[in-house]
Amino acid sequence: MTIFGILIPFLGTCLGGACVLMIKRKIKPSAEKALLGFSAGVMTAASVWSLIIPAVEQSAHLGKLAFLPALIGFFLGIGLLPAVDKLLPRVKMDKTQMLVFAVTVHNIPEGMAVGAVFAGYLSPNGGVTLADALALSIGIAIQNFPEGAVISIPVYAESKKKGKSFFASVLSGVVEPIAAVITIALFGILSPALPYLLAFAAGAMIYVVVEELIPEASLGTHNNYSTFAFAFGFAVMMVLDIVF
Repeated sequence: MTIFGILIPFLGTCLGGACVLMIKRKIKPSAEKALLGFSAGVMTAASVWSLIIPAVEQSAHLGKLAFLPALIGFFLGIGLLPAVDKLLPRVKMDKTQMLVFAVTVHNIPEGMAVGAVFAGYLSPNGGVTLADALALSIGIAIQNFPEGAVISIPVYAESKKKGKSFFASVLSGVVEPIAAVITIALFGILSPALPYLLAFAAGAMIYVVVEELIPEASLGTHNNYSTFAFAFGFAVMMVLDIVF
């Protein structure tokens, strides 16, 4: 059941990525702008509700300094991609590569969260039931569905290759079960770092949103499409994060 539980979020990503397989025609420019806006909204909401708020909550024992791990992790995440460009000048990422990278980074702490709750279930004194652990996995899987589509559809819009687009989505999600297994094995060591990693992933995602997605979605005409799509993506992810 533990193996099945840690694979559930990965399945959600794969199902979302499979949405690209149902596309029959070339994506229109207006639809592409809307998808970019939707992606930006989903990533912004996920950064706040899935990453930053949990990072602060997990640091509640610090009292009024509970914001500190989230603050440190967030700015380290913001600085990650510019630092990669500076330190590795030959590694230049376009917007879709940055999108895949940011979502992949975001999935690592989510996988660690799943691993942590299953570590609590496996521990005799963990106080976590199987139902609790599965509920978290299913909730993250539901959140991962739009994230899988957020990866595969923009990649398809650029490459026009469905197989490559679906694989990019799968690749971004496969880190979750890997991170979960590592967390279960090294729970005592990795658990204190989770708030920093959550906020770090949020910073990387916000950087991509501000630096790449929003400017790209705002070019030319159809700006209203991207704006309303951003609001819709933000609202969908916010509801999923809070409900599940």
